[in-house]
Amino acid sequence: MILSDKTLMKMLEEKKLVVEPIEKEQFQPASIDIRLGNTFSIVEDTSTGIINLENEIKYKTITSDTYILLPNQFVLATTMEYFDLPDDLTAFVEGRSSLGRMGLFIQNAGWVDPGFKGEITLELYNANRCAIELKAGRRVGQLVFAKMDDKAINPYNGKYQGQRGATGSRVFMDKEMK
Repeated sequence: MILSDKTLMKMLEEKKLVVEPIEKEQFQPASIDIRLGNTFSIVEDTSTGIINLENEIKYKTITSDTYILLPNQFVLATTMEYFDLPDDLTAFVEGRSSLGRMGLFIQNAGWVDPGFKGEITLELYNANRCAIELKAGRRVGQLVFAKMDDKAINPYNGKYQGQRGATGSRVFMDKEMK
């Protein structure tokens, strides 16, 4: 079940859900707007020009209230908000249509697991031929929350738990099944 603004406000008031900082203008009928934070990370070039999944990927991270996203450029960014989801609540990350119409694609994995705590890292891509100026504090997407039928047996406690800032891939930490 998708949660309403009324239910989300009640959960925040009762501290069953944490979204900080939050303004009343961020509430939509069935979501909470998320705002762009002030850290941005880009993958550093490698000597081979190849990224593999077994080694840690190096990133260049900057802190700035403004970031110019060049055409065809990819950057990691973060939400301004810190989230703490209970074990029976999940959320979907959706980009704003108004920004998508400019060629700005906003995603993460699209999913926030129950039990997740941290800022959400966003993957931004400029599909436009013009650069796009990004500003911290600007609404860039929304979180749609869904109540689960029961608490998760294994709520999220993975490699991104507690992340702050634009956090790079930690795929090298995966334990692959054989």
